[in-house]
Amino acid sequence: MTAASLAVYEHKLAGLDRKGRSRSLVAVSGADFTSNDYLGLAHSMRLKDALRDAIDRGVPVGAGGSRLLRGNHPEHETLEREAAAYFGAARALYFGSGYAANVALFSTLPQRDDIIVYDALIHASAHEGISTSRAPSVAAAHNDVDAVADAIGRWRRAGGTGRPWIAVESLYSMDGDCAPLRELMDVATRHDGFLVIDEAHATGVFGQGGRGLSEAVGHPENCITLHTCGKALGGSGALILGPAIICDFLINRARNFIYSTAPSPLMAATVREALRVLADEPERRDRLAKLVSFAGRTMETATGMQASRSQILPVVIGDNRRAVLIAERLRSEGFDVRPIRPPTVPEGTARLRISITLNVDEATVSQVFERLAEILREERQ
Repeated sequence: MTAASLAVYEHKLAGLDRKGRSRSLVAVSGADFTSNDYLGLAHSMRLKDALRDAIDRGVPVGAGGSRLLRGNHPEHETLEREAAAYFGAARALYFGSGYAANVALFSTLPQRDDIIVYDALIHASAHEGISTSRAPSVAAAHNDVDAVADAIGRWRRAGGTGRPWIAVESLYSMDGDCAPLRELMDVATRHDGFLVIDEAHATGVFGQGGRGLSEAVGHPENCITLHTCGKALGGSGALILGPAIICDFLINRARNFIYSTAPSPLMAATVREALRVLADEPERRDRLAKLVSFAGRTMETATGMQASRSQILPVVIGDNRRAVLIAERLRSEGFDVRPIRPPTVPEGTARLRISITLNVDEATVSQVFERLAEILREERQ
């Protein structure tokens, strides 16, 4: 390979840099205002003890193959049974990541005669699955129930004969706002369609026992939920929950389930313990709720910006380079804050995504917003 062979990539990277969109890996340091470890479970002794116990019981590190070959370990099946029972669904299916689960779901379940109507701010993994689906798709304005219903109506009037699939997040990862799930469920039912709810950032934080915001609509047969295990649950992987026939269809047709090595059985054992923590330690959610409320008030007082009502607090800067520089200043002072830029968020809305977790306390929350407010004032002078 010659240097000229790599020049195209160098040119593209230079273009990203000119737009303020170049990315690189940054080591973990400072107070955690970036992770999704909302309940502080990633370092909890209960999860570590569960992992040690699984090793002592002889649970292997690796599955050794796909679930359809020799990789289907009893820990996977036990996790799926326990998760289905905990979240109130008929069945659960465990994937190696939320990304893989979303791709499998949208690339496999909607059929050629169906339509996918997705929220404009839905996660990149859903976009990836939708892009490979046989069904046509259309975006609807963010959290606009009428826009979803109108899109389905236009499709029906144009001769659409299949079923609509409405794709949303219950809590949006970059804006911290919640979807109108009851109203969307009504639209799905009225049009004989499905509602797919990505609970990634609500699992463990909202709902009775941390069951998520979809608890408000229950688990009717036309509702499918996705609960990631790598955020508030402190582990990794993701669970798709819904009717048994849906899970059976994914087992038979979802290519990235069929052809992927199964998740580590040790991680399945760890996630099982995380679900028990949700049931046994409601005080974690209570502490987080109080800290989130404190953080929102502190942010509004210090910066004059309106806070979301969740653990995700976006601070919209606008310009890509400004967002990067402000984040770098905060990290240099011991606050791990990261910039979020297009295409993750729309053009002109680069931001700091401040995440509130039990890995920080009120004093540290006050400090980060006080310092952020000072930096913003300095910029205006």
